[in-house]
Amino acid sequence: MKYLIAGLGNIGSEYSNTRHNIGFRVIEALLEKWEVSPQLDRHGYTAWGKHRGKQILLLLPTTYMNLSGKAIRFHLNKHQIPLERLMVITDDLALPFGSLRMRGKGSDGGHNGLRNIQELLGSQKYPRLKFGVGSDFHKGQQVDYVLSPFTDEEEEALPELITKSAEGVLSFISIGLDRTMNGFNQKK
Repeated sequence: MKYLIAGLGNIGSEYSNTRHNIGFRVIEALLEKWEVSPQLDRHGYTAWGKHRGKQILLLLPTTYMNLSGKAIRFHLNKHQIPLERLMVITDDLALPFGSLRMRGKGSDGGHNGLRNIQELLGSQKYPRLKFGVGSDFHKGQQVDYVLSPFTDEEEEALPELITKSAEGVLSFISIGLDRTMNGFNQKK
């Protein structure tokens, strides 16, 4: 059984520690856990891991955030992975920093990466893990905010939150979406 776990973000060192790249950081934690290195593949860096006898394809798209659906659709099709075994990890402005929410479906919520995925997959019904990055910005400053680094205080809290996110992904693979959501979706 195969799963695709895709972390959303932008390639390039100038984006590596930004709020928008939190999906990449969760994938990097899983890469480290499995001691695997991603290789450049079509539309992204990929690496295979195993968890409880299941094959897991980790994906860091190279298409930039707004075209994330291109990479995800390609790898779903290439490896014949159904939507219910996809997990997309992304930042979310609507959630306070540190809040984590797993969902099985939903709108894009104004997130351009999710919008592109939804358009290219033709569905809102795919699992996603939303990582709250807060909304401490003035009107019209949303792009600058998501492309800015976390504060020192937030950066200090990130390792635990990234670990919890990675554990949520592994739980999704082990026991399924519904059971994972019941234990995972708790207030900060």
